[in-house]
Amino acid sequence: MSGGQLTFALPKGRILGPATALLRSAGVDLGEVGQTKDRRLMFDRPGGGRVLLVKPSDVPTYVEHGVADVGVVGSDTLREQSWDLYEPVDLGLGACRLAVAEARDRPARLRRGMALRVATKYPNLTRRHYRSRGISPEIIPLYGSVELGAITGLADQIVDLVESGETLRQNRLVEVETLMHVTSRLIVHPASLKRQPASVAQLIDALRAAVGDDAANQSPKAVATP
Repeated sequence: MSGGQLTFALPKGRILGPATALLRSAGVDLGEVGQTKDRRLMFDRPGGGRVLLVKPSDVPTYVEHGVADVGVVGSDTLREQSWDLYEPVDLGLGACRLAVAEARDRPARLRRGMALRVATKYPNLTRRHYRSRGISPEIIPLYGSVELGAITGLADQIVDLVESGETLRQNRLVEVETLMHVTSRLIVHPASLKRQPASVAQLIDALRAAVGDDAANQSPKAVATP
């Protein structure tokens, strides 16, 4: 059984089902997680350790502060902030892209030095993207239905996650640029590599086997600092 007595931080929402299925296929005993209809946020794992169910954007916080040894989180969340963590495995879950979109009938026509309003829940990634093009945008933070920012004219463009693009099409928005491709990653607290090296190594090997990982992920790597 992989995972030893590690504590896992897992994201609530759409990724939880695929994440727990992948972990179980890798031999991780998650106990009752996903098998009950109660609203518990913390579960004891058989044999030791726990599972914490947290908001996706909070997963790195629980791992970095040592409350959890390992976690599953999207690469968009990892790149938005700086974290002292390792991400040894790309789990391939929740594949989508972080993209720029705008109203079909109001193209922004970007040019250096222009005034531009951009709605997003990724202010750091967004600011870096536009500044690389000579634009210092006004960031309008939105955390739900970001598309509405472009529909109503609140923003000239939006930066948001796109999966199929159907929501954009139905709201007469067009995707104009991709900032990054996004998948979920396994993250590990550096201290956990020292405290429970065998358990962490076993988990990494089991997940690599489960996702068909290759030599590109043969050693833990630090999360990139923005």
